[in-house]
Amino acid sequence: MSVSVVAPHSKRPAEEDKVFAANRKAQEAAKKVGADQVINSTIGALLEDDGSLSIMQTAMEAFKNLPDAEIAAYAPIAGLPEFLEAAKTAVFRDYRPKGHIRGVATPGGTGGIRHAVWNYMEPGETLLTSDWFWAPYRTIAEEHGRKMTTFTLFDEKKAFNLASFKEKVQELADHQERVLVVLNTPAHNPTGYSLTDEEWQQVLTFLSNVVEHQSKKVILYVDIAYIDFAGDMKTSRGFMKQFENLPQNLLILIGYSMSKAFTFYGLRSGALLCVSSSEEVADEFESTAAFSNRAVWSNGTRGAQRVLAKVYGDPALLEKVEAERAGFSKLMFDRARAFVDEAAEVGLNIFPYRAGFFITIPCENPAKVSEELTKDYLFLLPMAKGLRFAACAVSVEKCRQSARLIKKAIDKVNG
Repeated sequence: MSVSVVAPHSKRPAEEDKVFAANRKAQEAAKKVGADQVINSTIGALLEDDGSLSIMQTAMEAFKNLPDAEIAAYAPIAGLPEFLEAAKTAVFRDYRPKGHIRGVATPGGTGGIRHAVWNYMEPGETLLTSDWFWAPYRTIAEEHGRKMTTFTLFDEKKAFNLASFKEKVQELADHQERVLVVLNTPAHNPTGYSLTDEEWQQVLTFLSNVVEHQSKKVILYVDIAYIDFAGDMKTSRGFMKQFENLPQNLLILIGYSMSKAFTFYGLRSGALLCVSSSEEVADEFESTAAFSNRAVWSNGTRGAQRVLAKVYGDPALLEKVEAERAGFSKLMFDRARAFVDEAAEVGLNIFPYRAGFFITIPCENPAKVSEELTKDYLFLLPMAKGLRFAACAVSVEKCRQSARLIKKAIDKVNG
């Protein structure tokens, strides 16, 4: 006889996370045939060619050299003030918009998404993101009694599908007082796409019209987890100047993470920032998010916060960090370029890649194609309508090889 004790709202089928399940299979294969025979393109972390984790030694040394008390002690509920100022600098650099900017510390980017879902949606309401998305968006929404729907990310020209975006936002605005929109850009996970400045202008003009003419509230959450692997400062951050002088009921939230930028995946540190033309709205965000911090995880990781403050308070250290990161960025770019070029050579259809850790291959029967690829010891993540290839974890030569293998597997399964 089956027995359940958990509350009904938390009762869900037990299942392994798809990413970690795929990674486990790849690791099992490596033990069987040798790591050099396996292409493990599952985990969204930057790896060396030998499969070991890439670690930013400059940042790691700064962390290890902290006084013990700076690692062991609690951080303030909202985060160290120096950290929050450093986070604003890290996010905006030379493109800080005019307006009222506030922030709170979060455990990576995930914590910021949680706060947006809980504090800016009513139970049962629906958030909007693109049809290619990071799966935890849905998980977080469901955990908090909210729903999620999607717009079509790409049009027939493989550009941002503004028409679909407008249609879906309006559909939600017709039934909800608030509309939470999540855009993961630049260097979108999983496609590697980044909105252009012109596309950003179209998005913000439309959302401004929605809130001005319909007495609605729109919260635009910009997930910038991969921003430090998204090109130069103008390319990666120039669009943020467009966040100034927006209507006061169009709130910009920005989720910043140290996980990718500093290879601090396990230290779980980040910040949620807001940009508003209204001081009242910004202050409301700050107090609300700080209250949620206390209620959910209490304090962030003090040591990681201190490192960010230290880096942005020391020009010489910042220069060293940026030089080391530039090396990582070149490694990432070379791998992605190898895959993209080989895909073009063999006729493999992929979505437009501009930056970031991942490349997406749209295809039919992705689960079957993924299974077929395991016969060649290539492991990646099957999604609803395609495959996610993590170029961040694969050497240049294996990236080239992977494009050929994926094309062959798709042709075999769907041909």
